[in-house]
Amino acid sequence: MSATATIVQAPEKSVPAKHLVAFFFMVFGMFMAILDIQIVSSSLAEIQAGISASADEIPWVQTSYLIAEVVMIPLSGTLTRIFSTRWLFVAAAASFTLMSLMCALSGSIGEMMVWRALQGFLGGAMIPTVFSTLFTIFPPKQRAVFSPVIGLIATLAPTIGPTVGGYLTDIFSWHWLFLVNIIPGICVTIGTWLTIDFDQPNLKLIKTFDWTGMFMLAIFLGSLEYILEEGAADDWLNSPVIRNLIIACAASGSLFFWRMFTRPNPLVDFSAFKNRNFTAGCIFSFTMGIGLYGLTYLYPVYLARIQNYSSLMIGQTMFVTGIAMFLTAPVAGRLSTRVDPRLMIGGGFVGFAIGTWQAHYISSDWGFTELLIPQILRGVSLMMCMVTVTNIALGDLTPAMLRGGSGLFNLTRNLGGAVGLALINTTMNQRFDLHLQRLHESVGWSDGIAVQTLSNMTHVFSRLGSNADLAALKQFSLLVRKQSFTLAIADIFFLLTLVFLSIILLLPLLKRAKPAGGGAGGH
Repeated sequence: MSATATIVQAPEKSVPAKHLVAFFFMVFGMFMAILDIQIVSSSLAEIQAGISASADEIPWVQTSYLIAEVVMIPLSGTLTRIFSTRWLFVAAAASFTLMSLMCALSGSIGEMMVWRALQGFLGGAMIPTVFSTLFTIFPPKQRAVFSPVIGLIATLAPTIGPTVGGYLTDIFSWHWLFLVNIIPGICVTIGTWLTIDFDQPNLKLIKTFDWTGMFMLAIFLGSLEYILEEGAADDWLNSPVIRNLIIACAASGSLFFWRMFTRPNPLVDFSAFKNRNFTAGCIFSFTMGIGLYGLTYLYPVYLARIQNYSSLMIGQTMFVTGIAMFLTAPVAGRLSTRVDPRLMIGGGFVGFAIGTWQAHYISSDWGFTELLIPQILRGVSLMMCMVTVTNIALGDLTPAMLRGGSGLFNLTRNLGGAVGLALINTTMNQRFDLHLQRLHESVGWSDGIAVQTLSNMTHVFSRLGSNADLAALKQFSLLVRKQSFTLAIADIFFLLTLVFLSIILLLPLLKRAKPAGGGAGGH
């Protein structure tokens, strides 16, 4: 490896006030970058009307951000070594803020896609940089205090994103989904420029920068993210676009990994995977991404399509998870200094499994009350896992491995979310068709309950003066489809229960480690 930036180690007993201020500015920048993944999700209809986009085009407001972000995250380690933490973060925060303004000013879907992609790419540099900074400037005993802060932000931001977006759109307009970043973004840019001094740039590394590798990485991760995002809707291999992208993903991925393992100065450093705890932590992070992003998607889909909740009502219902995470964060931080991390991770995933097991009893009349306990369990479990898995994965890495490892660790969580969404949408489509077929077979003229229900509907519509028989039959068909969709969602919750229980079997992969406050953490 070539020379890297010299890291200024913090004293074991105290951290300079300037570093504390810098850390909190960075955390707020990370919060904005993660929040913007989901902040548009509840307001896509309003954005669609505002920029005259079609129904097929509007999902790209979110997809372009995700694809660009996932490409930047693994690059952040190399870019930090070249430009230093200070200048990379300042440039990322300033550019993210500018792109937010350009998104608000967009007048077409083409403009919006360009600015959102740049916003995601630049915002992606801030996320792993915060994680590596935690383990750079704080001694082990203080990480138990600040690690829950990062865990809370990383999990709370996507959870409350739809709520914040719903409020901003209802009170002001969709433009404020992006304008809300301007003032905080300027503050983060100035604050980090004034306070970050953890390392120095090494511009000589630009000469050895692997542009070909970056191109291969962009094709590999970009096509992979698109396949996972759109595969279910496009019927996977039945779509020529998906088939071609699978070929491109496989080819570019093979070339990328070959270059990374044969070059003396790889663009992405995979040496952190030599650490067993890091490797296991990435697997747990991947699964955690399924629970974070998958369930953040699944609950709103049910509430919108079955309960006909507005975006604001969905956000208010989902906010329970955010409250649970906020209250659990300090408890999780304290437990991480006293309890075997393997017990905390195991307990967290058991909590996930209990919540999804309860939710698999879902019916078409479930609302806020019935979803309360599963959402609380999800919030508590997310914090228990996030704090501990982060400490396990990154706490034992050497400073040379930490920057690259932080990017890879965060990448696995995002990819877990993408795989989870693909799994959920594919299962939803398949199980919906299956349950619809079964209900059509079982609900017929020989079914007394079905006949009586249809008769009651006909009687109601006859009093409204409409074509009663046709209206009742249409309403009955919608009722059957609604029940089929609910049963499909119940099946997904059951499948997720198996996923969360299965991951517990990998706990023996973790080396026995001291709680967060006790080890040297390689620093």
